Amino acid sequence: MNYYCRKLRSNDLENVMRWRMSEDVTKFMNTDPILTIEGQKSWYDKLTSNNEFYYWIIEVDCNSCGVINLADIDKKNNRCTWGYYIAEKKWRSFDLAISLEMSLYDFVFDKIGLNKAVGESFYINKPAIKMHEMCGCETEGILKQHIYKNNKYYDICIQSMIAENWRNIRKEFEYQHINFED
Repeated sequence: MNYYCRKLRSNDLENVMRWRMSEDVTKFMNTDPILTIEGQKSWYDKLTSNNEFYYWIIEVDCNSCGVINLADIDKKNNRCTWGYYIAEKKWRSFDLAISLEMSLYDFVFDKIGLNKAVGESFYINKPAIKMHEMCGCETEGILKQHIYKNNKYYDICIQSMIAENWRNIRKEFEYQHINFED
C-alpha cells in the first residue's frame, strides 16, 4: 500500500467535518463537536493564515482516510503538539499507524528542526498509549481528571519524543516512510 500525507485543502472540509463528528473518532478526543460547513471554512481560513499549524489528509492508495496535524508550534522552545485519526475503518492498520508516527517524527525533527513533539491520549485508550511507547515515546505524566466530557472526567496521558532520542532509535525501526507535503 502507498501512504501519503497531503496538505489539507478547502475541498476536504466536508469529509473532515463528517469524520470529526463521527462517534468512532470523537470517543477519544477532547470534544464531541457539532460542526457546520460555514464553521469549517472559518476554521480553515484561520489555519491557512497561521504558521503554528500543519494539517494533512492521510491517504492510502490515493484514498483519503484521516487527518494528521502538528499544532502549537513554538519556535522559541522548539516544540509542538501532534495528533491524528484514521477515520475510514477499512484503511486502519498497525502498519499505517506506525508509519505515520515515525514519519511525522522525521518531519518534525529533520524537516522543521524542532526538538520535542508532545502527544496526548485519553488514559483509557491503552492501545494508543502502547503504540506510542512502541515508537519510542516516553510518558511524561498523567493529567488527572483533565477533560470533562459526557458527564465524566477523563485522565490524559502526556507522551513525548525528543529529537536526540529519535535520532538514536529510528534506525532500530522498520517503517514505510511517508512523505508529508510541505
